[in-house]
Amino acid sequence: MSEKNPFGPFVRRFLTEHVIIDCNLSRNTQKSYRDTIRLLFSFIRERYGIEPVDLAVEQVTTDVVRAFLTHLEGQRGNSVATRNLRLAAIHSIFKFVGRLVPELVDLSAQVNGIPLRRAPVPSIPYLEKPEIDALLEAPDRETRQGRRDYALLLFLYNSGARADEAARLTVGDVSFRPSPSVRIHGKGSKTRFCPLWPHTTAVLQDLLGSRINGPQGAAIFLNVRGEPLTRFGIRTMVSRNTAKAAKKMPSLLEKRVSPHTIRHTTAVHLLRSGVDINTIRAWLGHVLLETTNRYAEVDLEMKAKALASCAIGDADACAKPLWREDPDLMEFLTTL
Repeated sequence: MSEKNPFGPFVRRFLTEHVIIDCNLSRNTQKSYRDTIRLLFSFIRERYGIEPVDLAVEQVTTDVVRAFLTHLEGQRGNSVATRNLRLAAIHSIFKFVGRLVPELVDLSAQVNGIPLRRAPVPSIPYLEKPEIDALLEAPDRETRQGRRDYALLLFLYNSGARADEAARLTVGDVSFRPSPSVRIHGKGSKTRFCPLWPHTTAVLQDLLGSRINGPQGAAIFLNVRGEPLTRFGIRTMVSRNTAKAAKKMPSLLEKRVSPHTIRHTTAVHLLRSGVDINTIRAWLGHVLLETTNRYAEVDLEMKAKALASCAIGDADACAKPLWREDPDLMEFLTTL
């Protein structure tokens, strides 16, 4: 096969048309795909001496892609999860190329045949109730920044919102009457609604003050300069207040606390409160129920209760199952 299909035009169309227009993927996913292509181009230039403008699709073989993945793990020290993320982006690009150019279908299939590597499932970090209470008590609510921090921490715990979702929250997204709720713009341009606790509602109203009747598109959470707080600013805020809370709650020093940790905390506490798993899925904006089911697995308190129900010495709980004394049933089972 002659090298006659420059990679550059395909990349440009993939990023500007397929990712944004056709699939309407989130900004973070767009950046992830862009960064993957940058890393791949840099690797090929350094390893094979081919400039990006001269690179043909046919030159990006499975051997090249595998070498790139090895480079990510070996030289860049990327985790298996990051390696899989980069490979998924390459899979998507080559599927796009294969649909556009029939003669490249075989190459596309070969590249997409490179499997994702099995990665260990990380444990889900979350805070116990006394820990989240200590975090909420950390901000100095006598100051403007402290009131902002408290309102933001309370909102994150109430809604289970991601950091970027909280950063994009506007005045118009909050409904204070008749039933207080918030509209959250999630991943993939998906929108969900979450109820607000009465206390959260009052705190947000106090934070907004006269701004509550101002421009509906104005951001709710602002930095010290009066500009919209970014997701990085929210992460910094959580870290700062965690350090303060840890002085009274030392167990926080043993945990990696981030905005996403608070999101996990919301899910686990909702589960412990008896909220059904489907409601929690909608609350957090999960697409797959399997994602939400992970919270049931990490709730050691529920597991401990289940184990205690059949503890040694509990004659009633551990009594011989009645089906063992049913001769007809036992006879039926032996025929299976």
